[in-house]
Amino acid sequence: MLLFGVNAGLGKHMLRLIVRRVLWSAPLLFVVSALTFVLVALMPGNPAQTILGGEASAAQISALRRQLGLNQPLWEQYWHWLHRALSGNLGSSLVTGQSVTSLLGSRLTVSLTLIIGGTLVAAVIGVLFGVWAATSGGVARRVVEVGSVLGLAVPNFWLGLVLIEAFAVRIRAFPASGFVTFGSDPAQWLRSLVLPVTAIALSGMTVIAVQTRDSMLDVLRRDFVRVLQANGIPMRSVLYRHALRNAAIPVATVVGTTFIGLLGASVLVESVFALPGLGSELTIASAQHDIPVIQGAVLYFTLIVIGVNLLVDIAYGLLNPRVRTSA
Repeated sequence: MLLFGVNAGLGKHMLRLIVRRVLWSAPLLFVVSALTFVLVALMPGNPAQTILGGEASAAQISALRRQLGLNQPLWEQYWHWLHRALSGNLGSSLVTGQSVTSLLGSRLTVSLTLIIGGTLVAAVIGVLFGVWAATSGGVARRVVEVGSVLGLAVPNFWLGLVLIEAFAVRIRAFPASGFVTFGSDPAQWLRSLVLPVTAIALSGMTVIAVQTRDSMLDVLRRDFVRVLQANGIPMRSVLYRHALRNAAIPVATVVGTTFIGLLGASVLVESVFALPGLGSELTIASAQHDIPVIQGAVLYFTLIVIGVNLLVDIAYGLLNPRVRTSA
């Protein structure tokens, strides 16, 4: 009964934490969508001109602007968009006329596959390298430090081009571009992701390795580690069951920020590898001044950021009871 009461209390605190974070996300969505709408409207470009082409007359362009509602005041355009968005309708592309939800929905899977894959690879390899550096001493720590500098200095898109040249053009081990769905061919799906995931994961991997190393070094100096070793607990168990768990909170923070950082990196990486994701569609829509598509893509990215932050908060609560009780 006591255990049930404790679990119920922790569950209540966790639920309160989640509700608070979700409530805070509503004004964030409003601010981001409003700022995006204003900034896109101020960008040079004319979607009516893009649709009609360079030979269109001023009268034709003006007529199409009225038809698309682009002649209305900016606040009124945003209000119409917001009213539709609250009911789940993100409108249609000004250029193609396709529903924004269906246009971005198919691309969301590609982007999430790339970003989640990159984050998992960065987290697993980064944590392993960080633990190795914390337990092996001088050479391993210097390797991680040099790797962190290189990882942050090398742009993801440049690394992608190098990987294409080395492993797609010369060796021909992996495809240089394109995306194959898992349902159509799992093996080709995996092969199509190897190079872009590697390109996008490098910088996050090095940051996670450095944070894991520093956190593990701090934990390994604590008294409970020496007590466990004195009691004959195997070193592997001390490292991965006890020390790593206590070092996990700052590492979880870095993994969350890495995921969010890869959202921006995915825009360039998708372009390099010709992946039909949100980033590549956002690039096209920006060139065409297609406001509904840009708004929809930014909204999706913002929701992903909110979801990742919520997962990090939940991880905090699971790893550290003090976070739950302070919520």
